[in-house]
Amino acid sequence: MIELSEELLLRMYYKMNQARFFEEKLEELEEKGQVHGTVHLAMGQEAAGVMACLALEEGDLVSLSHRGHAQAIGFGLDVNLMMAECLGKETGYCKGKGGSMHIADVENGNLGANGVVGGGFGLSCGAALTQKYQKTGKVVLCFAGDGATDTGSFHESLNLASIWKLPVVFFIENNQYGMSNPVENHMNVENISDRSEAYNIPGLTIDGNDFLDVYNTVTKALRYARAGKGPVLIEAKTYRFSGHSKSDKQLYREEQEVKEWRKKDPLLKMKEYLRENRIFTEKQIQKMENEAIISIEQAVEFAKKSPSPQLDTILADVYA
Repeated sequence: MIELSEELLLRMYYKMNQARFFEEKLEELEEKGQVHGTVHLAMGQEAAGVMACLALEEGDLVSLSHRGHAQAIGFGLDVNLMMAECLGKETGYCKGKGGSMHIADVENGNLGANGVVGGGFGLSCGAALTQKYQKTGKVVLCFAGDGATDTGSFHESLNLASIWKLPVVFFIENNQYGMSNPVENHMNVENISDRSEAYNIPGLTIDGNDFLDVYNTVTKALRYARAGKGPVLIEAKTYRFSGHSKSDKQLYREEQEVKEWRKKDPLLKMKEYLRENRIFTEKQIQKMENEAIISIEQAVEFAKKSPSPQLDTILADVYA
């Protein structure tokens, strides 16, 4: 078990709450017609997205999935600029042209969220090859969902990463559904991590709603890859409380199933841990939650006051 300082635990809980409140507010704004383009929420997956990124060291890189808000917040992106991007404003990370699925900050190591399912696998291998050639000692953390592991790019990338011993950790958030398709219907293995055997690399399955399990496992995997031993495949079993996207009527799952998973809410599990171990007082816990709420309210205010892109810039930064 990796020892966690009070400062780190504070940051963990704050960021998990930031991620939850960011998406709750985004859902509200989308319903009001203020968010353009589709939105993929990850409420219920905060421990996986946030904790995996908090395990990274300074200078490490990350490739996000299309359901990447919690991942981006865990990596340290500015919620003001994220919200501005989602609202299509000029002050957003991609000047309001990328939207929710394409938040990127390449200069600071975020290779970008990707609207293409499995689109980050090849990009992550390329970035990892660069780190190996330049001997930077940095690692790439590649996020994807369970459905993405059925794509050819997943298998090609794991094969390549294995052969070349690339410093990359493939982190799969298995939220039990590829769009509306249950995971047991689209793959014939018990665990996604079992697929690592074909490429002779370590494969691990963890509780994606347990913040300690995620943080400890990813930290050790990053150390393994950083030591030049090659890639690691991690499957974090979790669950999304909302639909695949905002247009999803969720006719494919029972309400009772969602209720049972809500009992495993990662925010509730972490709060229970803090209480049981008497790390913080109830007042301190509430203060963290309130500060997270305030940060998101401020982000919305920043975004709404930001200008929209000018019409004459419509083709700027467009490469394809």
